[in-house]
Amino acid sequence: MIDHDVVIVGGGLAGCRAALEICRLAPDLTIALIAKTHPIRSHSVAAQGGIAATLKNVDDQDSWESHAFDTVKGSDFLADQDAVAILTQEAPDVVIDLEHLGVLFSRLEDGRIAQRPFGGHSHNRTCYAADKTGHAILHELYCNLLKYGVNFYEEWYVLRLILEDQQAKGVVLYHIETGEIAVIRARAVMFATGGYGRVFNTTSNDFASTGDGLAMTALAGLPLEDMEFVQFHPTGLYPAGVLISEAVRGEGAYLVNAVGNRFMVNYAPSRMELAPRDIVSRAITTEIRQGRGIHLDGSGGGPFVHLDLRHMGREKIMSRVPFCWEEAHRLAGVDAVVEPIPVRPTGHYSMGGIPVTTSGQVRLNQDQVVTGFFAAGETACVSVHGANRLGSNSLLECVVYGRRTGAAIAQDVRQRKFPQINYSRYVQEAQEQIQQLLDQPGTLRIAELRNQVQDCMTDHCGVFRTAELLTEGVNQLESLQQQYGNIRLDDHSKVWNSELIEALELRSLLVVATVILSSALNRQESRGAHYREDYPQRDDQRFLQHTFASYSPTGMDIRYVPVTINLFEPEERRY
Repeated sequence: MIDHDVVIVGGGLAGCRAALEICRLAPDLTIALIAKTHPIRSHSVAAQGGIAATLKNVDDQDSWESHAFDTVKGSDFLADQDAVAILTQEAPDVVIDLEHLGVLFSRLEDGRIAQRPFGGHSHNRTCYAADKTGHAILHELYCNLLKYGVNFYEEWYVLRLILEDQQAKGVVLYHIETGEIAVIRARAVMFATGGYGRVFNTTSNDFASTGDGLAMTALAGLPLEDMEFVQFHPTGLYPAGVLISEAVRGEGAYLVNAVGNRFMVNYAPSRMELAPRDIVSRAITTEIRQGRGIHLDGSGGGPFVHLDLRHMGREKIMSRVPFCWEEAHRLAGVDAVVEPIPVRPTGHYSMGGIPVTTSGQVRLNQDQVVTGFFAAGETACVSVHGANRLGSNSLLECVVYGRRTGAAIAQDVRQRKFPQINYSRYVQEAQEQIQQLLDQPGTLRIAELRNQVQDCMTDHCGVFRTAELLTEGVNQLESLQQQYGNIRLDDHSKVWNSELIEALELRSLLVVATVILSSALNRQESRGAHYREDYPQRDDQRFLQHTFASYSPTGMDIRYVPVTINLFEPEERRY
């Protein structure tokens, strides 16, 4: 058994920022940072557009109160307003701190950090490093952690959270390179494992975004919060699904349908292409549904619309959004300087997640927390995004709440000794789990079952939803879950067995998909990214509440807890 004071699962922005804060405040503590990829291959590097903060470098009329209102309104008033206040008040400080760590932000002519407009924001407050902002931040955080001597467990897959008597005691993990199974005992465990975009067949997320931390939390008997709220980014590159950043629209690009119209005038006339993402995604999907989408030959009735950058000019495109030009050229053969980019909505972000306090401590229910268990970033739900996240608030959440959670852990671990763990039991159960997957004489290939799960979610829990669709999805998913025991692995080695990791990740996808579908079916209203065609209106009387959904193989237990409203009274959401 290995002992570390703190275990952080996830090598992205939230996990690395938490580790840095612990190093700063309690340098004597030993930290294990575990990642199933190399940390700088975490999906945080794919975040392109920027990080929001009221630096006032471009607009001196901006304020944290304005940022908070934009965030709450964007959330369709489901965000917890105490958490939003913390997010927006601490934003300038964390951005300046990142600058001091060495993050190479884009600059104004006078040398100050540049800021651009972003969807749903009423001021130009998004700081950026061209269109590679997440990449720039994560690399600097990782380099700073090397200086502090953090213990990195690269390419280890965490199999299980050790949770006993509502106390997190450590994790069970599997070394992908060697097949070794280990148990790490800790005084505090933090999950920062990101999202679950791979539950859909078209997503901007990388192949590692399989919701492992969410699934482990659910399988440990803890609830997940607001999982029905899935963000579909409006501009996924067709047909690959990878992201064409909102920064492109922030710099002035147009959305155009088959007849050449900038159709957002019909959906959000005051904000046009820079309306919140849920509104733009529904607008694009509606245009496609009504026959105004475009085919690759340029004719109407196709599966995508155009994102037109041509009027921006080569110099601006190549200096402000070079990576987006590169992606379109490499994956779709489009030169965005002279051709419009084909786009349609793609699965992108989880507004829901593991319920946490504003100190990052995991909540057991409305009133109780789990001892020694913390979470931050996309895998957590604090909740600053509510029913819909504004662009450039996700990097901000990772950094603000990564820092806060790290500070809380540094203080919390002082109060507890190392817990007692039955080491041999957890090793034996993990060995049996692995061996069962290797030995089971199934007939179904992993990719076949995974594709069916992804198609089920895309078809039944997409941008538009109904009770009939969702019920069909729940029933279909139950059938698919029963087939998990029939998957076959051709590789029976325990050394660098990527097929085994895919089988473990598929279990995570099945658990997460079940929670999403069940929560969506239960919420009989339309709010933010959750749009029910059979319940098209927001229903504050019944559903101005957070969903707490507990998973079990025999069925879901769904309860609701109040939203914190202490700054802005809910109102109709118009743009």
